[in-house]
Amino acid sequence: MSGLRHRRGWSRSRGGSRRSDTAPRPSGTWKDPSLKRSVALFRAFLREQDDPEYCYSLLARDAVDQVEAYGGPVHGRTVVDVGGGSGYFTEEFRRRGADAFLFEPDVRELGVEPPEGAVVADGYLLPLRDAAADVTFSSNVLEHVADPQTFLSELVRVTRPGGLIYVSFTNWLSPWGGHEWAPWHYLGAERARERYRRRTGRPAKHTLGENLFAVHIGPTLRQVRARDDVEVVAARSRYWPFLAEAVVKVPGLRETATWNLLLILRRCAP
Repeated sequence: MSGLRHRRGWSRSRGGSRRSDTAPRPSGTWKDPSLKRSVALFRAFLREQDDPEYCYSLLARDAVDQVEAYGGPVHGRTVVDVGGGSGYFTEEFRRRGADAFLFEPDVRELGVEPPEGAVVADGYLLPLRDAAADVTFSSNVLEHVADPQTFLSELVRVTRPGGLIYVSFTNWLSPWGGHEWAPWHYLGAERARERYRRRTGRPAKHTLGENLFAVHIGPTLRQVRARDDVEVVAARSRYWPFLAEAVVKVPGLRETATWNLLLILRRCAP
């Protein structure tokens, strides 16, 4: 997988072409997100179980808007999507003309028809050469890895100097920190999981310490800012319609109010 830049022209999709015939969207359109956009995302999340196609397609469009707002159009760029599940994000990047590649550690998450060329790979050790990607993308993965710093280091390694690294995660003390058994995680993980089992009649997908970990905003920001191989371009709430950067600057409050932290990083030159 060392020759990503030479693999062009992926175009097949479930419903037709993965690439858009329209011109790439200009950058800078997302930086001041609207209340309407936040409400639309919230409503989509409420439909996640019944209509995941609608929910995750909307989230993918929004996320790629975020990438383009900070890094410019993705058309013609190499994008590495790490932990992208069944490929909604990868497909949206390709639709906009990027050469996007999906690396997912869990074959079950790829679904029935994953994007062409999807690779089952550990996010700690990606089968890529150094500086292979213009954009490295990871949406809501960090809280599912036991060693977030090693995972981040791998994202940095495969990003070229000057390239963009997009990382978002749901922090543990967020109202959604317990995922399907939230917000009862505030009363304890095991109690919350048991409540979920009683209510639904099936075991919860996530178990604290196995596939879900208590990642916090303050320590994560300090660790990232201490690195000399990345510049923090933005640290903000992913979904808030206002004060998205301000809330992240307030210790304590940010651990609950941020909901989901978005980090935009730029790889520094060696």
